[in-house]
Order: sequence, then structure tokens, then C-alpha cells
Amino acid sequence: MTDTTGRTRPSMRPADTAAGFSTTLEQYAETVPKATLWACLYFTDESDRPLQVRSVYSPGYPWQLVGGTTDAGEDLWRTAVRECEEETGITPFGPPRLLATVFSPPGGGWPCSTLGTMFDGGRLTAAQIRGITLDPEEHDEVRVLPLAGWKELMPPGDFARLATVEKARRTGVAAYIDSWEWGNS
Repeated sequence: MTDTTGRTRPSMRPADTAAGFSTTLEQYAETVPKATLWACLYFTDESDRPLQVRSVYSPGYPWQLVGGTTDAGEDLWRTAVRECEEETGITPFGPPRLLATVFSPPGGGWPCSTLGTMFDGGRLTAAQIRGITLDPEEHDEVRVLPLAGWKELMPPGDFARLATVEKARRTGVAAYIDSWEWGNS
């Protein structure tokens, strides 16, 4: 649907048109949910054991996949690549292979929804893993463990997501995870 200026108005329902076209796109944008976007990469070693990095700023969620928050104007794959380069010194190559999408409404002190993507980073050799250079302002350790070995080191919700991503990689079927479970992990 377009307004009087010819601009498209996203997701307008018939009931919305009763108010006329006096609402600008900017006004309409204020009424829709806001979200923080993030993207990460799922790496394993050559034995398919997941690789994670330990956060220096998040003791409640210490072990994480390589990745982070999207910068303004950046697409999700570029976010994963940039964050990986910044956090580990590794430059991943595409094409991107989506393993999972994660959505959560606001919670845990975060005022907006989050929407994240987890891409397949591939298998790293032992030399590549030894060559990882961590950003000390974000992470202080890189670790590779069998999937079951991560269970005791992570909140239950985080481990469930890791297991879901591993299954998506193994089966080739991308997963949808509908809650980050802030405060419930």
C-alpha cells in the first residue's frame, strides 16, 4: 500500500487505512516493535567439536559463539564476518549457510526484542584454532569440547541452543529458536 507521497507503507492492514494517510512512515515506524539484530558463526574443529569463546563481560552467559551485534546499515552475514575478524582474527568465507534464527521479546533488562542468526563457520584445523587471537576486551579464552562437555559450563537455555545449532548443521535443516529465555536460563 502507498501513502499520498507514493511511499510504500509496510504491513498495513485494512483497518489501518480507515485512519487515512495522515500517518507518515516515521510515525508508523514508532508503532512497530524494535529489535536488536545480531549474528554469529558456529565453528567446530576437525572432529566436529564445537568451538566457543568465553566472555569477559557476561558471567551469567560465559560461553558464546563468535559474533555480535549488527552495526547500522550492516546485513547479518557481514555482521558475522566483521565480528569474527574482530574477535578472533579469522576471516570467514561464504556463501553463508544459515543454521538457526533466534527471536526473543524484550527481557532480562534489555528494552527491545532481539533477532539473531547463527551461520555455519565451518571446521577449523588445529593450527587455525591455535592461531586465534582473541580481543581481550571481549573474550579471554577459546575452547573446543565435545558437545556434551559444554553442558556443565553453560546455562541450560544456552546449551539447548548450542545443541540445536549442532543438530541443524548435522542435518542440514535450519532451526528456529523462539526464545532467548532471558532470566530463565
